Amino acid sequence: MKKNLTCIVCPLGCLLEVEQEGNEVVSVEGNGCKRGRDYAVTECTNPQRVITTTVRTQDGYIIPVKTDKAIPKSMIFECMRDINSLCPDGQNGYTVGDILCRNILGTDANVVVCADVRKV
Repeated sequence: MKKNLTCIVCPLGCLLEVEQEGNEVVSVEGNGCKRGRDYAVTECTNPQRVITTTVRTQDGYIIPVKTDKAIPKSMIFECMRDINSLCPDGQNGYTVGDILCRNILGTDANVVVCADVRKV
C-alpha cells in the first residue's frame, strides 16, 4: 500500500511517498533528509503528537501548556482528560518551562507551562 505524506519536520515540506506492507515501511521517497524518512516511518507505524492546550488555575488564570515531547496519537484523549483535571494553585505565578505534570500517563512526557504568568 502506498501513502502520500507532507513532511512537517522542517520548513521544506517535502512530499513523501511511503510504501508499506502491513505494519512495515518498505520504502520512503521524496525526503530531502534523513529526518524526513524517520518522520514517515514514525507517522506510518506509530504516529505521535505534541499536545498544546490550556489549564485553568485555582484562582481562575488560564495558562498555556504543552507536552515537552510527542506522545502516541492513540493516547491524546486520555492525556487531555488528565490535563483537564489539573488545577494548580499558582500562588507564585508561572515561568516558561515549569512542570505541571511529570511523565503524564507513563509517556515520559511532561506537561510544561508555555508563557510567563505573573500574579498582579
